[in-house]
Amino acid sequence: MSATGLPFDDIRALVRQMPGPDVAAVRAKREREAQLTKPAGSLGRLEEISEWLAAWQGRAPAVTRPLVAIFAGNHGVAQKGVSAFPPEVTMQMVTNFAAGGAAINQICAAYDLGLKIFDLALEVPTEDFSETAAMDERTCAATMAFGMECLMGEPDLLCIGEMGIGNTTVAAAIFAALFKGETADWVGPGTGHGPEGMALKTRIIDQGLALHAAHLGDPLEVLRRLGGREIAAMAGAILAARLQRVPVIVDGYVATAAAAILWSIDARALDHCLFGHVSAEPGHLAALEAMDKVPLLALGMRLGEGTGAALAAGIVKAAAACHSDMATFAAAGVSDRH
Repeated sequence: MSATGLPFDDIRALVRQMPGPDVAAVRAKREREAQLTKPAGSLGRLEEISEWLAAWQGRAPAVTRPLVAIFAGNHGVAQKGVSAFPPEVTMQMVTNFAAGGAAINQICAAYDLGLKIFDLALEVPTEDFSETAAMDERTCAATMAFGMECLMGEPDLLCIGEMGIGNTTVAAAIFAALFKGETADWVGPGTGHGPEGMALKTRIIDQGLALHAAHLGDPLEVLRRLGGREIAAMAGAILAARLQRVPVIVDGYVATAAAAILWSIDARALDHCLFGHVSAEPGHLAALEAMDKVPLLALGMRLGEGTGAALAAGIVKAAAACHSDMATFAAAGVSDRH
């Protein structure tokens, strides 16, 4: 606990302790890059990715222990019919993950990625944010701390994803609170809602924003009042990864809401993050643009589960391999440019 006894003060203190990029590792990476058997800059964004890895791993870029961490949580607001699927689907999908039957299982197998599922008290949904705060401060901070534990296996690349019926509504509420604008602009179909369902989501979010309006100037209050356990845990995981120098790939719309909480505290808090893809959920691109972030992929996906982040991890692994394993001009006996 902090000296004030307020759990959020501990989180703010950790944000202030965030390390910056490793300048020496970046310099060494650039020196080797200049010697590789290719024209300068010819691998485009792959070269940027390998430099990003070096900066945050503090060494030559390599991905040998990648992990996809999926955080699952249930939401009180789901009882209002904001999702096309019932709340019990969250637990059913967690069971499906464990059995290897979900999309994320296949992507992780294809790219040789580790996968861990974190069940965040699914039997106890958060409160309905349109009627009261979703969590109290202690619960929210403790859930962030739980998310930090996903680094215990010491991965060298972390992909974060989520599962939670109703959580596109929660994410839209967070974006509306942080980035303002019309609520309807942040609301999308989620699991398949049509215009009536999207209008319902918008009305419920507006109720929540009005109820909590006096407290939404603090990003951590936005998180606890409007957010969910999986979003809090992802925010904690991103922060822990920064403190431990582990690069992060953020998944889609909901995972980006977790990242946006940290960005709103300190815009440097996501420098160690790559955004794996832009979701088909309409508000995702707007959120990325608000934070000046450029996604790696645009595949029209809106599944969640960490699927976009996992696909991006395959590209990140390739970027690291190209940098580390490609021959230099001297080693290959290839003539360099004059």
